[in-house]
Amino acid sequence: METVNAVLSVDLPDDPPWQDVQVREYLAETVPGERRICWVAEDDRLPEGESEIFAHVSILLLGDIGVLEVMVKPSLRRRGLGRQLVAVATRRAYLEGFSSIGVEVIGGTPAIPFYESLGFEREYVETRSVLNLASVDWPTLREMAGGIAPGYRVEYHPGGPPEELLEAYAQAKLEAQDDDDDLDLAPRSSDPQRLRDSLNTLHKRGLKPYIVLAIHEATGDVAGLTEVVVPAQHPERADQYDTIVVRAHRGYGIDRAIKARMLFELRDAEPELREVQTWNAQNNEAMLKVNAELGYQPDRDWFEYGADVAQLVQLLEPTE
Repeated sequence: METVNAVLSVDLPDDPPWQDVQVREYLAETVPGERRICWVAEDDRLPEGESEIFAHVSILLLGDIGVLEVMVKPSLRRRGLGRQLVAVATRRAYLEGFSSIGVEVIGGTPAIPFYESLGFEREYVETRSVLNLASVDWPTLREMAGGIAPGYRVEYHPGGPPEELLEAYAQAKLEAQDDDDDLDLAPRSSDPQRLRDSLNTLHKRGLKPYIVLAIHEATGDVAGLTEVVVPAQHPERADQYDTIVVRAHRGYGIDRAIKARMLFELRDAEPELREVQTWNAQNNEAMLKVNAELGYQPDRDWFEYGADVAQLVQLLEPTE
């Protein structure tokens, strides 16, 4: 946690620091079928029984790709430590049979030239936007929440969708997955059982999910959904996950209505909450427009990079 906060203070100084709440669970819990492996770099000069972590690396073995996360205390950067950690994790991915590796990189940080120097190629760009709840125009937001077309109803489900809606919920998620062109570095849930597993894992990791759905009343289909997670590790800033409107139901004000309703519910359910952050592809003009109407402010770009595991292992293999 100290390493995370040291990195945040330099790379994302406006982000809230992490609290020492369920950090082990955050790192250790994964959806069934996935594994996370972590290494730490410690100071071995300290007396026995004492330790100080300089850096850590983890790799999430997810489907057919390994997803890296590397954090090095800013005071120890540019000394080769990050390169050593990437080498350790990449070697493990190679031994596990993975052919590709990906990483999320924050724009405007030294991580950009670092990963590019290792041969990682930029595959996808999205923009993070942040909403300060203190600046929200709540009367206007209430109009937006009620602006959905006739024939739809909006439902709020703290903790996750009810069992009877899981299949329809999964179908809506599957369509959105087909629309994406990113590297898919985050776990996705597009079938009912995987949704159950994913929600269970979120709770174990200390991430409290909130769901708002738009239901097409004539068919009972999930026409739209939006997901927000409030982490125990930084409860004053929530993470907006997917917001999806199924293609056949677009143009009926669903996106604005469900996102506006979500903000009202969060205001009541999470008194510590101060901000909500979300990420959107730069070509997703419709959602960027909705976010701007809600009051979100663009923050900075985030990038997904990918590399071939075998080539990376060869590059990072120590030489005699």
